[in-house]
Amino acid sequence: MAHPRPDPRTVAPAVRRRGAHPGSVLRYIILTGMAVLLAGPLVWQLSLSLKGAGEPLYTQPPKLIPEHPTLEHFSEVLHRIPVGHYLLNSLTVAAMAVVGNVVGATCAGYALGKLRFRGRGVAAMICVAALLVPAETVLISQFLLIRSAGLVNTLFGVVVPTLVAALNVLLMRNAFSNLPKEFEEAAIVDGANAWQRFIRVSVPQVKGVITVVAIFAFVGSWNDFLWPLITLSDEDKYTLTVGLNRLRGTFYDDPRLIAAGTIIALVPIVIFFALLQRYFFRGLESGGLKG
Repeated sequence: MAHPRPDPRTVAPAVRRRGAHPGSVLRYIILTGMAVLLAGPLVWQLSLSLKGAGEPLYTQPPKLIPEHPTLEHFSEVLHRIPVGHYLLNSLTVAAMAVVGNVVGATCAGYALGKLRFRGRGVAAMICVAALLVPAETVLISQFLLIRSAGLVNTLFGVVVPTLVAALNVLLMRNAFSNLPKEFEEAAIVDGANAWQRFIRVSVPQVKGVITVVAIFAFVGSWNDFLWPLITLSDEDKYTLTVGLNRLRGTFYDDPRLIAAGTIIALVPIVIFFALLQRYFFRGLESGGLKG
């Protein structure tokens, strides 16, 4: 019994549907390029840190997989500089920055997003203007203020300029502004004052965005190099990013040691983000980052 031949007009669209869509192919190409651009330097640093002393570093084409991988450069970094002490200083600064931004930015964001008071728009515009000013242009004035307050060469003086970041204030303001007004109105009917509405009603709704603020504060303070270098003069108070600068010699630099120190400094950031990544992506999806 002969089977009827399929109509080409119906088969061709089905084949096209099963095939790769041109838009999907372009999307994957763009994502792959972004992954190489963002992760490439990190992979290169990791490769350098694992290469042996006799291996060539800059070959054409580059070799990312070491021929004789070794961990001796990491032990050399631990031997040359007090990594543990610098790590403790960085953790202290980062902890103060996280607490300051979580508490300060959350309170300021709630005031700008939910409360009605004179000058609220001006305060929001000041936060926006603070984002437009390059940090390098205010370094001298910051240093003069820190010196007048007697905080030079202290870890608290390092964290003061970023204790409440303008970006984090705007993030929290948008998060509170996107909350339904019915929550606040119901709390007011029940007799709740501003602090009760803030702590019991609004803050539990924006925990994801608070996690985003905490991660931004931690990463920003941990990676900061220029301001701690200006503020701190005693080596005992160096943060890890400043302390790693001691790996550079006057006449000779070993890229393997510098790469190993970079990887060591990166580990706490990876651990911190891994612990909070679920809440971080939840905060991004909650709509708190919408303008």
